[in-house]
Amino acid sequence: MSSAALSLALLLQPALNAQQPAQPLAGAPIRSTSSVVNIYATVRDRHGRLISNLDRNDFALTEDGARQQIQFFSRETNVPLSLGVLIDTSPSQGRLLADEQHAAKFFLSKVLQNTDQAFVVHFDVDVEVLQDFTNTPALLATALDQMRINNTGESILPESSAHPHQGGTRLYDALYLASNELMKTRYGRKVVVMVTDGEDQGSTVDWRESLEAAERADVIVYSIIITDPDFYLVTQIPYRGSEAMQKLSLATGGHAIRVASVHNIGAAFDEIAAELRSEYLISYVPSSSHPSPGFRQIRLRIPAHNYTVRARSGYYSPAE
Repeated sequence: MSSAALSLALLLQPALNAQQPAQPLAGAPIRSTSSVVNIYATVRDRHGRLISNLDRNDFALTEDGARQQIQFFSRETNVPLSLGVLIDTSPSQGRLLADEQHAAKFFLSKVLQNTDQAFVVHFDVDVEVLQDFTNTPALLATALDQMRINNTGESILPESSAHPHQGGTRLYDALYLASNELMKTRYGRKVVVMVTDGEDQGSTVDWRESLEAAERADVIVYSIIITDPDFYLVTQIPYRGSEAMQKLSLATGGHAIRVASVHNIGAAFDEIAAELRSEYLISYVPSSSHPSPGFRQIRLRIPAHNYTVRARSGYYSPAE
């Protein structure tokens, strides 16, 4: 599918599709007729240091308040990674884009292993896939280099009369597209890294719908939130902050990193890379079946330590 077709598919997509039942990991020692729920978690101590030496018995897991038995546990997962890099190319990022491109290229070259694949998307008035899934760093770097700031406010993609482009920064549409069109049918670890100031304008979905799409596709969302204060000062556009991005990241088990200066963006990417190397993989089969559809709340804790556990907050029942 072409970049334009993928972008337009977002506009023409009707209601959110139902999530497919979770699948056991290839080679994982779990055999069950029920759906296996996989959780990727990172743990930090009160000083913010990553903790990577915990055991299965250190964790306590509940689903909708009911205690669950952890049936598969791994400290450092080598499960193949599907990774998306989504970069804001609206005018507010004009003075930041070059540094973002450079840092993203270095991040991808460092984090991708032989079994991993990544894609690149930019979003402004349009949401466009510049490079579909590949394991070739040169192709990903070329896609990143193709990004340009859209200062015109006009779409470069064919217009749909039923869904006219409204201008702005279609951040939520970008996450929806990445989750629902690119990530949903893939297995293993699925991570999206969004580089943006967190402002959305003109999306056809809201942040709740984009979150639901990410949750249904089992996508972990990392946000690198970076702003150019001079842009908002000169344009006198009020900056509403990054609350939505923090909510999206927290709910999916990711992390929202606020970058004070573009010179620190490399450190933000390094922090994400370190977390991806330090994830615990925890799998379980729910102790009770769910005949009715709905969202199942997950809570993962470490009772014996004052640690912060970051993992997705739940999943949608395959009954849907």
